[in-house]
Amino acid sequence: MYRKISNSWFKHWDFIVLDLITLQLIFAVSIMLRNGLMTPYGEDIYLQEAVILCLADICTVFFTEEYSGIMRRGYFQEFKAALKHVLIVYSIMISYLFLIKKGQDFSRISLAIFVVFGLIGIYSERILWKTYLLKRKKVFYDKRAILILTTMDKADRVVRTVLKNTYNELEVKGVILADNDTRVGESIAGIPIVCKVEEIPDYIQTRWVDSMLINVKEGTVLPKNLELTCIGMGVTVHRKLARVGENTRNQQLDSFGGYVVLSTNIRMATSRQIILKRLMDICGALVGLFFTIALGIFIAPAIYFASPGPVLFSQMRVGRNGRKFKIYKFRSMYMDAEKRKKELMEQNQMKGFMFKMDADPRIIGSGPDGTKHGLGWFIRKTSIDEFPQFWNILKGDMSLVGTRPPTVDEWEQYEHHHRGRMAMRPGLTGMWQVSGRSDITDFEEVVKLDMDYIQNWNIGLDIKILLKTVLVVFKGSGSK
Repeated sequence: MYRKISNSWFKHWDFIVLDLITLQLIFAVSIMLRNGLMTPYGEDIYLQEAVILCLADICTVFFTEEYSGIMRRGYFQEFKAALKHVLIVYSIMISYLFLIKKGQDFSRISLAIFVVFGLIGIYSERILWKTYLLKRKKVFYDKRAILILTTMDKADRVVRTVLKNTYNELEVKGVILADNDTRVGESIAGIPIVCKVEEIPDYIQTRWVDSMLINVKEGTVLPKNLELTCIGMGVTVHRKLARVGENTRNQQLDSFGGYVVLSTNIRMATSRQIILKRLMDICGALVGLFFTIALGIFIAPAIYFASPGPVLFSQMRVGRNGRKFKIYKFRSMYMDAEKRKKELMEQNQMKGFMFKMDADPRIIGSGPDGTKHGLGWFIRKTSIDEFPQFWNILKGDMSLVGTRPPTVDEWEQYEHHHRGRMAMRPGLTGMWQVSGRSDITDFEEVVKLDMDYIQNWNIGLDIKILLKTVLVVFKGSGSK
């Protein structure tokens, strides 16, 4: 699923938080400089203005999207941006005092101090934080991994243009030359030439790749259906100066890596849709972690005594477009479960690249033939084992609703069309979980459900799936 980089202002959440904290501290100091070392929010009018300050700051950020390109701004540009931000917030605070007719109760000297020191504080904080990030080469948002498909005459210029016009937003994984197969293994502007043009789908298959930029000279012939194959694999294709095709629903003009391109993906989403989904994830994760801790008090000792060893099970899984992360669960299986999986593959009830069996002897308390219903069965039946994944959701590895994250060995066996199901963050629940997962034994049907979810995604669908999940868990269906 794709959204424009230029609109993704929320990725700079670190600046949003720092600005808000800085303004609140300066507001408190401005009151104390005027009224002495008193509690700055002791009087009702000052407390109200502190709340208005928070709301004004958030509204300014939301409607002006002033953090777009913040890492590329010079000192003077940043000063103008800081001045604009402080003046808008100040104007909203003044307007509030005027509307409630309490302007005479608030110190004008405090307001004057707030404007002056607010500008100095915001400007200094942003410059210092940018300097720290640049020095440490750190980012606090998901980068996008891209491939560049170009031709010999354009290659050096295209790569340098992309590198120059993005600050840590894009990670160029490799270059492919459409008109020269002999230079694989060499590099252009420090970026390796990774494969031949006809090998692109195979190269993408098991690697973290979000997008591909196509910038070739006019008349260059590319392999048939190359773009459609990549799009079906969940990769966003950006074509410079391309003609708008018939399927414009999932296409949009975009600015990408210094070029005007036509971007095509399985599903387009606005920044605000993505932000709302992420806020839902954060709120849900915080509530879920509270219950995880409460359940852990009782479940953790039971697991340890039934099967000595770590209470939590961790495993590398594959996330959005090939990103790898470590997933966490309450351990419901014996310590040697992963080793024994190979022995039991012949009894796998799933057709395709997933493993599932009803009588699984690896489950704690299941007995030698796997038919007993012990502690492990209870944990899995009630989905208690999934609760630690709320930590993955809070970190951003997963979402509340999405597709099931495959194991690395499953991922490495995927065919091209399977990869498209990982175009979104994997989820704690999803279409498969609420569609009678125990009754679905064909992996191709799982893929179809996941692709339908991605192509038709909206916030309402997520809410519907979450409500269905609650009913499924309470009924104990679909989790054998």
